[in-house]
Amino acid sequence: MPIYIIVEGKNDRSKVRRLLDPEIQIVCTYGTLNTTKLESLRKEIRDNEVYLFMDNDSSGKRIRGVLRDAFPDAGHIYTRRGYRGVEGTPDEYIISQLEKAGLEEFIVYPDSYTVWSKD
Repeated sequence: MPIYIIVEGKNDRSKVRRLLDPEIQIVCTYGTLNTTKLESLRKEIRDNEVYLFMDNDSSGKRIRGVLRDAFPDAGHIYTRRGYRGVEGTPDEYIISQLEKAGLEEFIVYPDSYTVWSKD
């Protein structure tokens, strides 16, 4: 069964893509969600496992709220306030959040990755 992660933009997708196995599907909202885009996401994802990974800003929180209603069983992955969105989040922090979400078997750890304390 496919696993999906919804992010806001293509740079977010590129950032997360480098850290995950290709079998994980990463789809973008492109920063907006209208009825057509939301319906397209619903058709693509259907009843598959889905995670929401949005920026920690007002736009990201608004998009997460809409997606939470559309996908009530979705898992949530968060970045910290202060990071410049998902794309500006350090790899180590994203990896720790993916591990917290239970996706460790799909993580492609960078060669330079070192273990650091989890918060």
